[in-house]
Amino acid sequence: MTRKLGARRWVALGLGFALVAPLAACGGNLGGGADAAAKDYPNGDAITVYAGADPGGSTDLIARALADGVTGDLGVAVTVENKPGANGALAARELSGKKANGHTLMVYNGSLAYITPLAVPPKQAIDIADYEVVTGVSQDDYVLVTAPGSGFGTIEDLKRAGRPLTYGTTGAGTGSQLAQALLFAQAGIGGTAVPFDGGSPTMTAVLGGQVDVGAVQLGEANEQIVAGQLKPIVTFAERRPSYLPGTPTAVEEGYQVPVQQSRAIFAPKGTPAEILQKLRMAFQKVFATPAYQKFNQDNLLTPNEVDGAELRRQWTANLERYRAVTEQFRIDLGEGE
Repeated sequence: MTRKLGARRWVALGLGFALVAPLAACGGNLGGGADAAAKDYPNGDAITVYAGADPGGSTDLIARALADGVTGDLGVAVTVENKPGANGALAARELSGKKANGHTLMVYNGSLAYITPLAVPPKQAIDIADYEVVTGVSQDDYVLVTAPGSGFGTIEDLKRAGRPLTYGTTGAGTGSQLAQALLFAQAGIGGTAVPFDGGSPTMTAVLGGQVDVGAVQLGEANEQIVAGQLKPIVTFAERRPSYLPGTPTAVEEGYQVPVQQSRAIFAPKGTPAEILQKLRMAFQKVFATPAYQKFNQDNLLTPNEVDGAELRRQWTANLERYRAVTEQFRIDLGEGE
C-alpha cells in the first residue's frame, strides 16, 4: 500500500509548525556545545522511549519493536515507558523538559501535531518546532466498525437509521474523532462523539452496544474483523487497502475523508546533531531487518521512514488540510472532550 501526503496545495496557516533544516539527515555543525559526551554517545547509559499510550496499542507495540531493535546496535538498554493521556500530550510535555542528550526519546503520534491543535485552545497545542525529529516511522489507517448485530453495514444504513447515532472515538483531538465527524457531517448523519482512551476500549464499547459505531486503527481492529467479531463499514484510507479488499473507502463512497495516523521518533529540542545522526542510523538498521518489516506487515503499517525535514512537511500539510475541512464543514473537535 502506498500513500501520497500533502498532494494538494492548501493555504498556509502559520501555526508555528515552521519547517526547519534537517539535523539528522543532512549532518551539520554541532556548535560550541559539542563535546566528548556527544561523540561517545550513548556512553553506556540506558535510553528511555516514551509511548504516550497504554500498553498493547499500536503506539506501544511500535515503541517496543523499535526499542528491542536498536538495543543491540547502540549497546545499551533501551526501554519503553508508557505515559498515556491526552493523545500523547502528557508524554510530549514531559519529553520537552528532559535533557537534550539523546537518553530520552518518544514515539510521537502525528495526530497530536495535526489534529489535536484543532481541538484545544492555542495555548494548549503542542508545537513540533519545539522538538527534534529523529526519524519518521510508519503510518496506518482508520476503519469504521460496528457490531455484527447492529443492523448497519453501509453508510446508507447509517443515514437511514432514523435517529441520532453515537460514535466511539479513541480520544478527543484524534484521527478517530476527526474521521467520523467529517463523515457524519458530509453524509448528513446526526451523531454524538463518545471519547474513550484508545482503540481497545473503543472496540469494547462497539461490541457491547455502548456506541453504534467506532473508528479504530486497522492494525488494532483487523484480528476481530477477521474473526467476525467486528464488521467493517468503510476505511478512511485514500486508497482501498490490499489487506481489507472487500471494504470500500469513504472516498470511494463519495466522502472526502482521507484521515490517517503517523508516527515518528522525537527527541528534546537542542539534542546535538551528532547524536541525532547516530540514532537515525540505528533506527534505519532496524527498519531494514526482515523481523521489523514483518512486524509492519503483521500490524498493517505502511513504512514512512523519512528524515526530519520531510516528516515536518508532511505533518504541516496534514494540519493545513484538516483545518480547511473542519472549517468547511463547521466541525468543532473540542465537542468530543
